Amino acid sequence: MRAGRLTGLLAAGALAVGGAGCATVPSGGQVVSGRPAERAERVDDPYVRLIPVKPRPEWGPAQIVSGFLAASASFDDGHKVAKMYLNGQPSWNPGLRPFVTVLADRVTDPHVIKSSGNQATVRITGEELGTITADGQYTASPKALDATFQLARTPQGLWRIAGLPGDDKAGLLLTKDDVERAMRTVNLYFFAPDRRTLVPNGIFLPVVNRQTLPTQLVQALLSGPTSWLTGAVETAFPEGTRLRHSVRIDKDVATVDLTKQARGGDVDRMSAQLAWTMRQLSEIKSWRLQIEGETVTPDGMDATQPVNAWEGNSPDGRAPADDAHQNAYVVGPSGFLGTLEDDRAQPVVTGAAGSLSRPAVAPDLQEFAGLSTDGTQVLTAAPVTGQPAPRVLLTAHKGAGFTAPSWSRDGTLWVVESKKDESWLWVRRRGKSFVRAAHWGLGGRDVLAFRVARDGVRAAVIARVDGRPQVQLGRIAHAPDGSLDVGSFLPVSSELQDAVDLAWRDFGTLAV
Repeated sequence: MRAGRLTGLLAAGALAVGGAGCATVPSGGQVVSGRPAERAERVDDPYVRLIPVKPRPEWGPAQIVSGFLAASASFDDGHKVAKMYLNGQPSWNPGLRPFVTVLADRVTDPHVIKSSGNQATVRITGEELGTITADGQYTASPKALDATFQLARTPQGLWRIAGLPGDDKAGLLLTKDDVERAMRTVNLYFFAPDRRTLVPNGIFLPVVNRQTLPTQLVQALLSGPTSWLTGAVETAFPEGTRLRHSVRIDKDVATVDLTKQARGGDVDRMSAQLAWTMRQLSEIKSWRLQIEGETVTPDGMDATQPVNAWEGNSPDGRAPADDAHQNAYVVGPSGFLGTLEDDRAQPVVTGAAGSLSRPAVAPDLQEFAGLSTDGTQVLTAAPVTGQPAPRVLLTAHKGAGFTAPSWSRDGTLWVVESKKDESWLWVRRRGKSFVRAAHWGLGGRDVLAFRVARDGVRAAVIARVDGRPQVQLGRIAHAPDGSLDVGSFLPVSSELQDAVDLAWRDFGTLAV
């Protein structure tokens, strides 16, 4: 497995160890190699300011294009220097949330392909890794880049860009190094349909200067989820809620002052979203919530809230009580289901149920599921001890097989039935029978693995694309009639290749 830094989608990372890895998947992040996954997000990494170079009078068309691309990586003063390279393009204004085409490397060889008097056309080529939309969503889409710039001489005889690729709607062409220097991968937090569990929505956020990052982060949260999660999550902030002014920080205490619209929201739930979002910034240890300048206090808390409060809303679920017994279930050397005792696997289930292939224990520890030896049947058994009799719940169509079972935290069981260029998602809610998902976004793909995150909203898969396995991340939306829409699958990274299996380590880390 290759390990780089920029990831897709959503965006993630990889710890390469003996052919395996971990992908940090907030939905916008990077691949990391050989270091703890907690370091994948670099919100607090030092901000390196780029000093852009103004165009020089003697530069020709190709040099002007090179200078423009380099200056575009500076977000200072609204891309003031980059605009000096333009002639008659007053509407080009990428802003702080631009559309970005991410390139593998700097374009080093722009060349003039047409020149006539005071007009010229410059062509650039390169390797495109993906795109970042205006809401911060990254999508891996590796392909060749081929774009042209139109240039003209000014009355003073200076070459300037008169036409951009994509015209007035053009965004930025940045290298992955530009993105990693000028942007930060951050999580915004929104509620799952249960209205209790928070779901991370990772985005790329440009950094003009480090002091403005807290305000940018809260503004992004108030703007709502990216298009990828819209419809699958909800926010506690009433429509139209905005910051009254910048987030103020005094001695590790932040003050977030919202407009009057916030009075219609639930203070506890708004606080949970804000606390989880702001805890990514090391300079904030506690904070106050205000509405129109008046401090509001959640039930049972002080006016100054610890930024690490609201653990009950964790995307990983409620932490077990200190005295709660937690079993670590493993598959022993001879294939039996067991628990770890003194670093050794001890059988807990014996007989036919104890040797199910790819077993998975339900969150309440009362039931487990697995596959038949040939992968063509889904079976369950209970309890998770002794010699329970396995029950066959699903049998695959001819030529098809099932992915390993996956439980979501509410006790729902998920499996994908798949064969070449075709698949079906089967879902069994607690106490019900399996039903096929009404809307399944990978129906035309061979799916090798499927895992639901603990938040119940995100799902990671390995799907075969163009003959090779590809790690993708999708979202689970619940329709008013109770049906499921499991789709919007996007590649996690162009750098995670030849994956054979995956699992959620925690809400932000995918083991691949």
